[in-house]
Amino acid sequence: MKRTTKKIWVGLLLAGLILSLASCGEEEVDESSLYPVYYVSNSETKIEMHTYQMKSDTVEGQVEELLDALARIPEKLEYKAPLAMGFTLLDYDMENGKLHMDFDENYHKLSVTTELLVRAAIVRTLTRIGEINFVSFSVKGEPLLDSLGNTVGWMNREQFIENEGNEINTYEEIRLRLYFANETGDGLIAVNRTKEYNTNISLERLIVEELIKGPSSGTEGIYATINPDTRVGNVTVRDGVCYVNLDESFLLPAPNVTPDVTIFSITNSLAELSNVNRVQISINGDTSGTYRDKYSLTTYFERNLDLVVTPE
Repeated sequence: MKRTTKKIWVGLLLAGLILSLASCGEEEVDESSLYPVYYVSNSETKIEMHTYQMKSDTVEGQVEELLDALARIPEKLEYKAPLAMGFTLLDYDMENGKLHMDFDENYHKLSVTTELLVRAAIVRTLTRIGEINFVSFSVKGEPLLDSLGNTVGWMNREQFIENEGNEINTYEEIRLRLYFANETGDGLIAVNRTKEYNTNISLERLIVEELIKGPSSGTEGIYATINPDTRVGNVTVRDGVCYVNLDESFLLPAPNVTPDVTIFSITNSLAELSNVNRVQISINGDTSGTYRDKYSLTTYFERNLDLVVTPE
C-alpha cells in the first residue's frame, strides 16, 4: 500500500515538472503586437484576415513588415498575397499619416473586381498601423483611376464595406435611365444604360458620375449636359431629397446646352430612383449662389418631363 502511494506521488511530481518545463518554454504573446493582414481568395471574390505578430516598434519597420507579409503567399493555398499578383511595388513614401504607393504598369492588368479586392486588402492592412490614416495608389507616377475614369485618391479602411465572411462588396449589373441633351441643347433625351458598378458607391453617385461621363462614344444626336471636368463631392439622400455636391467646374456649362437642360438632366435622372423625389445642388458644399444666373442653388428641383423630346 505504501509502495503504491509512493508511485502516485512520484508520478504527480513528474507531471508537475513536465508542465512547469512546458510553460517555461512557451512565451506569452502580447496581443497588442498582433496585426490583421488581409489576403485575396483564390476565387477572387472576397478577402480574409490572418493574424501577424509584429516585431518592429517603429512606423517604418511596421510598414516594411506588413508589406513583406502582403507579398508572401500564405500557408493556406486558397488565398493569394495581394502584393504577389503579377505587379510590382516600385516605391512608397510616408508623410503626415499618409502612405503613398507606386506600382508598375502591370497593376492595370488586374480585372476590375480583383483590383478592388487587392486595394481593399492592402488599405485595410496598412491602416491598422496607428500612425497610418490614409493610403493612395499610383501607377508609374500617375494617380490611380477608377472604372469611371475618376481619381481614386486617398483611401481609408472605412471606404471598403466588409460583409460577413470578410467579403468585400464588388460589382453588380444595373440598368439606369439617364437624360442627355438633344442636338440643339434645349431638350432632353432619355437613354437606357446597363452598367456594371462598384457596390461600394451609391446608385445616386453613380448616376451623377455617368452623366458627367456623357453619352457613349459613337452615339449620334445625344450630347453631354455637364462639363466633363466636374468633380463629384458627396451625394446623399435624406427624406426623399438627393443632395448633390459638385465642384466649381460645374458652373462652366457644357457647349450649347441651356441651363434648364443641365439642371433637369441631373434631376430627372436621379428621380428615376424610387427613393428620390427632389434634388438640391451645391458647389463645394455652398448653396448660396446661382447656376448661370437663372437657378438659385437653394432650390429643391423636381422632375420635369416637359423638356423630354423624342430623338429624331
